[in-house]
Amino acid sequence: MSFPFVRGRRLRTSAAVRAMVTETHLSPSDFIAPLFVMEGEGIKEEIKGMPGYYRYSIDLLLEEVKEIYALGISSALLFAKAADDKKDNAGTEAFNPDGLMQRTARAIKSSTPEICLMTDVALDPYSSYGHDGIVKGEEIDNDSTNEVLAKMSVSHAQAGADFVAPSDMMDGRIGKIREALEKEGYVNTGIMAYSAKYASCFYGPFRNALDSAPGFGDKKTYQMNPTNSREAIHEILLDVEEGADIVMVKPAVAYLDIIKLAQQNVNVPISAYHVSGEYAMIKAAAEKGWVNEEEAMLETLIGIKRAGADLIATYYAKTAAEYLRGK
Repeated sequence: MSFPFVRGRRLRTSAAVRAMVTETHLSPSDFIAPLFVMEGEGIKEEIKGMPGYYRYSIDLLLEEVKEIYALGISSALLFAKAADDKKDNAGTEAFNPDGLMQRTARAIKSSTPEICLMTDVALDPYSSYGHDGIVKGEEIDNDSTNEVLAKMSVSHAQAGADFVAPSDMMDGRIGKIREALEKEGYVNTGIMAYSAKYASCFYGPFRNALDSAPGFGDKKTYQMNPTNSREAIHEILLDVEEGADIVMVKPAVAYLDIIKLAQQNVNVPISAYHVSGEYAMIKAAAEKGWVNEEEAMLETLIGIKRAGADLIATYYAKTAAEYLRGK
């Protein structure tokens, strides 16, 4: 049976009908709010290339965490901007129990203990070379990097992290981290693995946030080739096998097909990172008056969730939560 007996427009006739048959719903609890911390006091510093997004000193960051949690955002992903004099090629500061990341994690869990705190695990913010691993010659050494990532993860768990989030793309690091956490008794500390992280042009503004651009070469020997999809599923399945509790696809908007493939192939929650360049594009177009920012934000986030993401890390988390609360 077909037209005129079948009319799709019947289900679009009014706001009430459209709401009744809505397939994809956004909620503040879907969002992971990225947070950037820096040394100092009373500092709120806008990040170049990310209009309306900031680095905070610990004291002001604690206020921000309380605000996002009050909006219904139950997860935050913490990044620390290490001082230049703390950077080396051994990742020493990365697992310092009194490092900026560790002090901030303790402060957040003391101030807002209910929030699910996730912490970035990678060496690029702490590397004198700006790479995600230990540099030997002009290569990133996989296995020695994994040893440091495991120590870093344990230090984060000791500081109160609920999840560690390895974003480095070293082979085998999820198993090493899980092993180290188990050995130290942190059996309930979760791992959100950046499992399909692509070598993308959309990371530029984020590197301004942490001053973590590579000092030589690029990150294509460890981040994935944007042309590949089967490889992404291979990486995701390996991370699940090694002990990942949540897997991530990064970036999100240009990789919606990868999110859908992940949903079809694994039974763990899937997160997607709506990255800095994707955020900046909406901001720039809105500033030009070419798009309505609020509508573009919501359509983008709905698209990411419709593709299969259970969680979305986005710089629009707070703005979107405020909109959803006011609806």
